[in-house]
Amino acid sequence: MKNVVKLQHDYFAWELEAALWDFARKLRLLPDYNNERYRESIDYVTPSDVYFGRRYAVLTERFRIKRRTMERRKKEYLAQKVA
Repeated sequence: MKNVVKLQHDYFAWELEAALWDFARKLRLLPDYNNERYRESIDYVTPSDVYFGRRYAVLTERFRIKRRTMERRKKEYLAQKVA
């Protein structure tokens, strides 16, 4: 943090305070990056799910939901086609 804030030349106290708040905001985004953003390279699962061994559980649950949704849509389609 020292190096990032020192590189900026803040002439007023409010500029330094704004730089510190900006730095703190960026630090809070890091957990979001690891816990909420899905990655294509790991089958659209978050890095934390992979790290804690939940990758296959997440993928299995998604597959189950997708299968149920497709079955429901097929039933609705066939019911609509008959009517």
